[in-house]
Amino acid sequence: MLMRTDPFRELDRLAQQLMGPGTWSRPSAMPMDAYREGDEYVVAFDLPGVAADAIDIDVERNMLTVKAERRPVAKADDVQMELSERPLGAFSRQIVLADTLDTEHIRADYDAGVLTLRIPIAERAKPRKISIGVGSGHKEISG
Repeated sequence: MLMRTDPFRELDRLAQQLMGPGTWSRPSAMPMDAYREGDEYVVAFDLPGVAADAIDIDVERNMLTVKAERRPVAKADDVQMELSERPLGAFSRQIVLADTLDTEHIRADYDAGVLTLRIPIAERAKPRKISIGVGSGHKEISG
């Protein structure tokens, strides 16, 4: 049997039980990090225990949607659950992407329970030098 020492953990577990697992119509949120790394925008989602085939990624215009489902692990008939804190059900997150991102070339990797999306910065959004042409009719002013 497992012993718990954190009294607030029990309140969190009870609140999760009352709200129930996430469903496709009312999914739970998934934690994420987002940052810029060079010429890419990186978004990482924590999805421990989720199979890669249970993850769905969609982009429509500039709305990125990630959906996932953590399914229960099959247990033998003689198993008696003592403690269950890992949430099951559907998880979802939507992010509005800036127009400066190239949504046509998003790369997705899933490793060790972390889904990492790499979204390149669009060429039109990268800083660039503008050359100045001097025409024959222009005069140089010195002062």
